[in-house]
Amino acid sequence: VQLQASGGGLVQAGGSLRLSCAASGGTFSRCPMAWFRQAPGKEREFVAAISWSGGNTYYADSVKGRFTISRDNAKNTVYLQMNSLKPEDTAVYYCAARAPYSPFGSNSPKDYDYWGRGTLVTVSS
Repeated sequence: VQLQASGGGLVQAGGSLRLSCAASGGTFSRCPMAWFRQAPGKEREFVAAISWSGGNTYYADSVKGRFTISRDNAKNTVYLQMNSLKPEDTAVYYCAARAPYSPFGSNSPKDYDYWGRGTLVTVSS
């Protein structure tokens, strides 16, 4: 599975962005997906995950109520809608996929098998 994230950019605090992650080359519709982020000098951290059907989602406490993960299996794409952005949301955002039919719900980068290149989100105060 190849993943390509897009949609990052510069936004003011309180604003919104929608990230997209396009998948190709595999059984995307059976892969649990997630978004992670990595700020300068920090470790990669979990943001949100979604089951292969889209029926189950899981969020980090820091983004709960502000971010929404979704997917369109017909388009092989997963999304991250980010609202009420804060300067501390500034990071490179990565989409990740687990192997097809893997369990849903992991927040550990080690459990994800495929990674996109990342897209930079900068939130100014």
